[in-house]
Amino acid sequence: MYDLVRGPLMWVAFAVFIVGFVYRAVQMFIVSKKKEKFFYPVSWAEKQSIGDYSPEEHRLKWLVSFKNSMLGNYPIVTIVTSIFHVCLFVTPIFLLGHNLFLYKAWKIRFLSLPESITDFFTLIFLLCGFFFLLRRIIVPRLRAISTFNDYFLLLITIAPFLTGYFAYHQWFDYKTMLTIHILSGEIMLMAVTFTKLGHIIFFFFNRFHISSEYGLCQGSRTW
Repeated sequence: MYDLVRGPLMWVAFAVFIVGFVYRAVQMFIVSKKKEKFFYPVSWAEKQSIGDYSPEEHRLKWLVSFKNSMLGNYPIVTIVTSIFHVCLFVTPIFLLGHNLFLYKAWKIRFLSLPESITDFFTLIFLLCGFFFLLRRIIVPRLRAISTFNDYFLLLITIAPFLTGYFAYHQWFDYKTMLTIHILSGEIMLMAVTFTKLGHIIFFFFNRFHISSEYGLCQGSRTW
């Protein structure tokens, strides 16, 4: 089973991820062409440049924007979410064990952080994931709209880190934990382009191409 998950199944996971990503990207562009395009004629940045706002109005607008933002309304959730996503990307990319595997398989080597740091990041990530789980269960408005898929996707996201943490500390049977760790990582990779986890990638599409006064640019498409 170990040879299967680190061999053929790994290639299947990468293939599904790449094909799924290309398919979803093409699908999004095709659907967006059918939508009416909306553009804001003058952005806030342009108004600033032509002097429509005084310095006091600039500060007031910034305060209003901050108050209406995610950080202004839910500071704790925003901070935990940011830490969660940073650990989600940094830990697997700069993990020594992963880089040794990549170098052995494909002669690819990335910068590796000390194992004590990545172990700490993993623990922080798991605590953040536990926070999100409790929040979905305790907060009534979240519990009301949460489905089985929401809990299952959270489990898919946490599983590679939890099993990796167990394997690193050699809790339970090491070979079994390592096998489940690799398998859960492959399941997460395949789920990215077909579930809500797709925001990991398509977030960047949204920020640069949706026509919105809150976007990073004026936007060229709507979907």
